[in-house]
Amino acid sequence: MTPLLELKTLQVGYGESLVLQDLSLSVNEGEIVCLLGANGAGKTTTTRAISGLIAPRSGEIRFAGKDITTLPGHERVTRGICLSPEGRQVFPNFTVHENLLIGSYNPAARQRRVEKLEEVYGLFPRLAERRKQKAGLMSGGEQQMLAIGRALMGCPRLLVLDEPSLGLAPKIIIDLYETIATIARQGLSILFVEQNVQAALLIADRGYVIANGHIAAAGSSADLSKAEFVQEAFLGKKPVAAA
Repeated sequence: MTPLLELKTLQVGYGESLVLQDLSLSVNEGEIVCLLGANGAGKTTTTRAISGLIAPRSGEIRFAGKDITTLPGHERVTRGICLSPEGRQVFPNFTVHENLLIGSYNPAARQRRVEKLEEVYGLFPRLAERRKQKAGLMSGGEQQMLAIGRALMGCPRLLVLDEPSLGLAPKIIIDLYETIATIARQGLSILFVEQNVQAALLIADRGYVIANGHIAAAGSSADLSKAEFVQEAFLGKKPVAAA
């Protein structure tokens, strides 16, 4: 089976600094994949490369079987790659409704705007209640809902979420992840970046651990949660010595 998204030996950097080194990963249709790692490991750089916000120095990005390595970011959205960025990056002086409309700027999404608005408001009733409120006056959790909703307005085939739980209260994180799981059950493929390893592995089918710009571990969520490397580095557990 051809993956929906495939990164092959990607190298990405800023200036003289190389952040990603021969990074390879894939996401299949209908799959939830998490990309885990410490702060500064290269997770956000990976999402920026996938979204076309930064050009790789070498390697290949393929989507739906086609090479999109040099494709501009707006054309990637049209093809179905939609990003909910780190830090939410909502438009603070625009209302909730206006922020959502911005997410449906590509021609295909504009044709389905009414349908997608109903879908987003159904997933996030709080946004429906606050549709006339300026986004800058909302809580962090509400802004995260809005950022994800805005990405969904683009009619994605692949939803890319960068640190969706960052800075949120535990109860809000639980609610948010339940919604992400609901979105996935509708058939949407999801790649999400997280530092909250325990929460991520609860809903992901598979995961990758990135360290120093390369993939240090990969496997099913069940396998990664049991791996000594992951337990020690991210879950605060020490390996039990053999008797």
